[in-house]
Amino acid sequence: MGKDVLGTVYETLLCSPGMNEAVKIDQKISRKTVLLLSGVIERSLKEGATVGDDLVGIVPAEDIGALKKFSDECLEKAGLKQLQDKLKALQK
Repeated sequence: MGKDVLGTVYETLLCSPGMNEAVKIDQKISRKTVLLLSGVIERSLKEGATVGDDLVGIVPAEDIGALKKFSDECLEKAGLKQLQDKLKALQK
């Protein structure tokens, strides 16, 4: 499936009825997974990122903000927010 077709499929799915409805997910995951997931989300949403450009390029700005907020909430709930901030400082 070509990038253009895949992009069109995702755009269609994101616009489908009910996609903006809140969904409660009760999932227990390890702190390691939370930290890795947060890193993947953050790197994917950086300006100039090459990973997943075809998908991130079609995501509306407000949804990108929601992904960042979700990532931050996961870190906070796992007690990893300060650790993530220190890791970011080391990367600079």
